[in-house]
Amino acid sequence: MNRAFSGQGFSGHRASFGFGSGMRGPGMGEVFDQLRAAFEDRGPGRRMARGDVRSAVVALLAEQPMHGYQIITEIAQRSDGAWKPSAGSVYPTLQQLADEGLVVAAESEGRKTYTLTDAGRDEAEQAIDAPAPWELPGARGGLYETGLPHSGISLAQATAQVARTGTADQIAEAVTVLDDARRSLYAILAKE
Repeated sequence: MNRAFSGQGFSGHRASFGFGSGMRGPGMGEVFDQLRAAFEDRGPGRRMARGDVRSAVVALLAEQPMHGYQIITEIAQRSDGAWKPSAGSVYPTLQQLADEGLVVAAESEGRKTYTLTDAGRDEAEQAIDAPAPWELPGARGGLYETGLPHSGISLAQATAQVARTGTADQIAEAVTVLDDARRSLYAILAKE
């Protein structure tokens, strides 16, 4: 790494994990947080546009009446877990659709089940040729389908284990392995 980072190690003391000669390294907890944040921004659960939630709700209700939780889980299943809208986006969307007269809610077994009205079916029919939001490029895992985040996090976990329990020689060997891996990854990008 070209930049010096400093942070607290696992024991609360300043730590150096060999990110270069004489450079202070971040605590491994910080490294995990940075790594997870880099992947989570693009991974499962990422935010979709408000119109995508609306389109997804209308598309699902065109198939059958559902309650809010069913809609959330169905979207997650159809996107292979890449998109799981929150209740905070689905329920307000359902309320907006009800206010617009596109859905009606009926209480059944303690849950509100939503059904499209005639106007709602007309809206669903207009969008029938468009792909469902969970079918759009980028709605499926993209980065997550490559396995890269899992491998990166697993590598960081192994690095943390060596940092916690390794001898000085083992840590030095791990630095060499990580430096080689970094160079190999950049070599992949350099290929034509």
